[in-house]
Order: sequence, then C-alpha cells, then structure tokens
Amino acid sequence: MPNRLANETSPYLLQHKDNPVDWYPWGEEALSAARLLDKPILLSIGYSSCHWCHVMAHESFENESIAAVMNTGFVNIKVDREELPDVDSIYMTAVQAMTGSGGWPLTVFITPDGQPFYGGTYFPPEDRPNMAGFPRVLTAVADAYATKRSELLENSQQVVNAIREQSTPQKNDGTVDESLIFGSFTHLAGNADQENGGSQGAPKFPQPMVYELLLRYWKRTGSSQVLDIVNLTLEKMAHGGIYDQIGGGFARYSVDDAWLVPHFEKMLYDNAQLVSLYLHAYQATKKPLYRRIVEETLEYVTREMTHAAGGFYSASDADSEGVEGKFFVWTPAEIDEVLEPSDAELAKAYWGVSEEGNFEGSNILHLPISQAEFLSRSGQEPLELLADIERVREILLEARSKRIAPGIDDKILVSWNSLMLKAFAEAGAVFENPEWVDIAQKNARLLLDQVRDSEGRLLHTWKATSATEGDARLLGYLDDHAYLIEALLVLYEATFDFSYIDEARALADQMIERFWDKDWEVFYDTSLEHSKLLVRPRDVLDNAVPSGGAVAALALQRLGVITGQTDYAAKAEASMKALIPHMEQAPSAVTSWLTAVDFLRSNSQEVVLIGDAADPVIADMKRELRSSFAPNTVLAGSNGDASEDAASPLLASREQVNGKATAFVCENYACKLPVTSVAEMVELLS
Repeated sequence: MPNRLANETSPYLLQHKDNPVDWYPWGEEALSAARLLDKPILLSIGYSSCHWCHVMAHESFENESIAAVMNTGFVNIKVDREELPDVDSIYMTAVQAMTGSGGWPLTVFITPDGQPFYGGTYFPPEDRPNMAGFPRVLTAVADAYATKRSELLENSQQVVNAIREQSTPQKNDGTVDESLIFGSFTHLAGNADQENGGSQGAPKFPQPMVYELLLRYWKRTGSSQVLDIVNLTLEKMAHGGIYDQIGGGFARYSVDDAWLVPHFEKMLYDNAQLVSLYLHAYQATKKPLYRRIVEETLEYVTREMTHAAGGFYSASDADSEGVEGKFFVWTPAEIDEVLEPSDAELAKAYWGVSEEGNFEGSNILHLPISQAEFLSRSGQEPLELLADIERVREILLEARSKRIAPGIDDKILVSWNSLMLKAFAEAGAVFENPEWVDIAQKNARLLLDQVRDSEGRLLHTWKATSATEGDARLLGYLDDHAYLIEALLVLYEATFDFSYIDEARALADQMIERFWDKDWEVFYDTSLEHSKLLVRPRDVLDNAVPSGGAVAALALQRLGVITGQTDYAAKAEASMKALIPHMEQAPSAVTSWLTAVDFLRSNSQEVVLIGDAADPVIADMKRELRSSFAPNTVLAGSNGDASEDAASPLLASREQVNGKATAFVCENYACKLPVTSVAEMVELLS
C-alpha cells in the first residue's frame, strides 16, 4: 500500500511511495506526529539523480525488516533537496559540523522541534569495516534518545549555535571597490590545473562562475594569461567524457582529473550555466568549438529536457537498467553494428574507441586530440571530414536513442529554469536564432503565468498534469526571484519587449518586500512567509549554482539602470558589503558576488537603439553589439520613436534622426550625440 509520498509531485519522493517505510513529507503533520508520539525524527534527504540515494533506498528503505525498525523507533521524513533547499542547507550544515563531511543521501536524526543530534550520509544495510550498518545505527540512536536525551541535546546545542552563527549577517563598513576583483585573481590562478584545466585534483567540477569572473577580469586587463586559463579549461571539458560527444550536454562532474570519466547524471543548472559560459567565451575568442558546444547543448535541452508547455526538466539520471553510464558508453562491436566500415573507423579514431576501453570494458567517447589536429592529420578536405563526423554523430545518436534511457526528473524548478531561459535568450540573440528566443519566451510565460499562488506570489516548483497545465507548489525562494529577474532582463535585451522589464520590476519589488532585512541590509534565502526552521537560512557562498544574494545584487543593478530607480542599486551595493571578508579571504567561494562588484565598479555603457526591428541597420547594430564580450553594457531599444512618458529614462524622448535607425551611446544617462550608422556607433563605443 503506498505511503503518504504518493500525494507528492517530486519524482524523487514518488520513487519512495511504495517503500515499506511509513514516510512523511516535510511539514507540520510529521512534526506534530513526532511531538505526539515523543519520537525522534529520521530525516532522509536526497534527489532523483543521486546514485547513492538509489543504492540506500534499494538496500534499506525497500527492506521490510529495516523499515520495521524505522517505523517503530522514528517518525520518518523524506525530503527532495531540490524542492526544499532551505531544509537541506540547514541539516547539511549540521552534519558537516558533527562529522566534518557531508553529501547525499543525507541522513539526520532530529528532535520533534527540529534540533539535529546525530547524522551522516550513506549507511550500508549491514556492518562493514569502519562503517556501522544502518540497523545498528537506528537501534543505537533510538536507545540513546530514550536513555541519554539530555546529554544528546546538550551536545546538539553546540551544533545549533554554529548553524545560527553561520546564518547571522556581519556588519562591514568597508568599501566595495575594484581591488577586490584584482585580489581574487591570485587565488583563482594559483589553484588552476595548468595541464588539464579546471582546479587541481579530482574530482573535477565545471565551476562556470569562476570562469565567468575570469572572463570579466580579462575584459578589464587584457591579460593573455587569464584567457589562456579559461581556454584550456573550456577546450579540455569540451573534448572530455564529461561532455556528451554524441547527444550534447555536460555531466555533473568527472571523477578523474582529465575530464574523462563523468558521473553520468546531467543537471539542468550545469548545462544552463555552461551554455552561457561557452557563449561568452565565443564572444571573447570567436572559437568555432565554443559555438558548437552551445548549439549542441541547446539542441539536447530542446530534444530531451523540455516539456510541451515550455518548462525545462531538472535532471537525468546517471543510471539506466541499474547500471551507471550504460546508456552512454560504446564497445567497438556496437559501433561496427550501426556504422558502415569506413564510418566505424572514423568514429573510433575521432572519439578514441579501443578494444580495451576506458570505462569498465567499454568506451566513454572523447576527443584524444583536438578536432583541428585531427583534421590536419587526416589529409582529407576539412569541410568534407567535418560533414562526415557530423553525419556519423547523428547515426550514433539515432542508434543510442533506441536504448533504455536514464530516468528524467521532470519537475520544473523556477530557479533552474530561469538559468536556462537566460541561456536560450542570450544565445538566440547572439547567434540570431529566433527559435531559441521563442523557447525562452515560452518558458518565461509558463513561469510568470502558471507558477504563482492565488496571491500572485512566485512559487518554486511546477509539475505537468497535462500538455498545458500543471501543479505549482512551495513558496519561491530568493534564488527563484533573483534568477528570474536576471533572465527577464536578458530576454528584454533579446526582444526589446518592455513587458519583461515590467515583470522584472514587479518581482524585484516583491523580493525586496519579502526577503530583504532592512536592519542588516541583506537578503535572506527564505521569505517572511516561509515555514520557520532552526534559523532563517542565508547561504552566501556559491555552490553548484550562484548565491541568490549575489545574483540579486547584479540583477538589481542592471534593473536600476533601465528603470532609473536608484534604490535597487543602493540595496545591491549595501548587500555586497557584508561579503567583503569573503571576497578578500576566499574569493573562489564568492565569484558571483565579485561579478556583481565588477558591474558596480565598471565604466559601464548604456546603448539605446531606436528603429524598426526589420531595418537592416538596426539588425547590423545589434549584431555588432552582440559580437563581443561586453558583460557590463546595458542594451535597450524601441521599435520606432520612444514615447515621452516611457517607463525607462534610457528610452524617454529618444527619437530617430531623420527617420533613420538611430543609436544612442550613454554613460550614467549622459548620452553622446545620436548616430545612424554602425561605424559611428562603434567609434563612440571605443
């Protein structure tokens, strides 16, 4: 008989609905039951594409005897960390404080009032060397809670105090200046792997926020050393097994230091950020490889990770048929089976396929040498060979599509969707692909129209119930608001549809009203209406995604430029001050905050284009503006003369010169004389 999780929408929770464990979702019902029964809570946190979460579920949560021990001694709560990042953040911090490490599955024992007193990550179903089995842990914890509760809670209080201290803002009267950006370079460059790119050691994570900051540093200084670090990392990743050479898109990380062997799950947030990073690197370098990665990754998202209503799915699993990576790897015989002999030899040579393999007897496809070197060695006409490689890739993709695919976590998260919305919008504008811009607009309309509650508040998650409708749940977090504001600003620049600015402004006002603390001058991760936990979470460090506070700081500055509302920028700068110690001492942990500093302390320009979108001169002006990496330029525009009462001071009273397409190049709203040609615009920009 299904347990209470059968009523949830999270694919991860639904995976556990038939467990013999009497699971509760997080909420007052479970907490009240624990208080009523005077039992401790066993809190289990994971996510759908987590390999070891599946292992522990199969070994322990599907085991009748272990489930009986859990049901007798505990109130059991299962949480999808992607749905409730605030709960995950607090209890991950607790386990790290208690054990020195963390990860998922996260297993935490807490009191009915939420106080953690013991925890860990994965526990095996029986005792193993240096690792107690889960039944032993359950029995010991239940016994200690019954007989030594006061001692447990006294020790636990130290952990709670540490969590509260971490979430408490620190006042700082320092100055947010550009020396913080220059100081960060020594830390970032010192940790760079000069052979394989990325950070030194293994496992290797993509860290797109680090390389976005390095690109900005290069833009400021022209340092070839910085650009070399970025190029090495992006090229090695694109050539490695962490990139799906056949289907496009990146895996979560590589277990080795050469980007070869991935942990095969693909996360929406990684791919969104990496599309943006490769796009910006293309603007900076014009390397065809980077454009190809952007195109193939967006093709993958469109093909496999997009719902008919316009939402983007959260993740795909590492496993298929119970085997990690099975869907993605190839033997020589499998390649021979689907390709003609000459094509098979090309595929094996290009993607490094061998009889011995590089992963458990099979092959993770990768590029042992760069495409340019492969072309030069072949002696074949390069364009013909490139066409052959692409044709072979499509054949292999079609053959692979007949395999049993990894599972898809099909919940739609506003924060992660906003990252991908931004990627589609910006790539569509730069590469003049209207289909990508349309995809971005469809996604924006879904988030703005359907992922709301009856009071108009942004929610966090949406799960389709039909081709067009869905079930939206959970109050939106700071990340949801900040990421969506930033995405809407990018979408405005791609379309010049001012309604996106209106939506961004309304969201910003809500975000300030509900997440801003006027005494500390910081944003919290949860709103005033969220359920109260041990502390009000405020995670300022970048993790797999950028800090919500940092994205808010950047988005509010850009929104302030377009709307002329100085309060937005003032709050952004105030919030940055609390992060000065982190920027000075651990810049690699706060690179998205340093990105916000870069905008604050740049000689940013505003460019306003007035004219019909179909005018070829306007098209050429847009093309020129988007051809280079200019992260601190704000672009605005209007089709025809802007009205006298335009909502943006950038647009107010802007008129075409002699009926021609016209560009205004401004700084702090002080504009130079309007020009009507691309050449004149370029001269003003430089």
